[in-house]
Amino acid sequence: MKSFTRILLLVGPLLLAGCAGVEPWQRENLASYVMRPDRDPAATRLGDHMWTSREAANGGGRVGGGGCGCN
Repeated sequence: MKSFTRILLLVGPLLLAGCAGVEPWQRENLASYVMRPDRDPAATRLGDHMWTSREAANGGGRVGGGGCGCN
């Protein structure tokens, strides 16, 4: 029981540290164009191609081709 209490005291604050509220004036920064993961279409296509080339057995990617990466 003593070790469980110690673990709870060590891990508990770490689990609660991730909870943060976003104020209305901060949402402007989070909605910025720079924060979008798809803001660069060429980088998105390249990332999709690399993912599909490596995970060819997975399927369902937007880029066609085999596992060798040679479209």
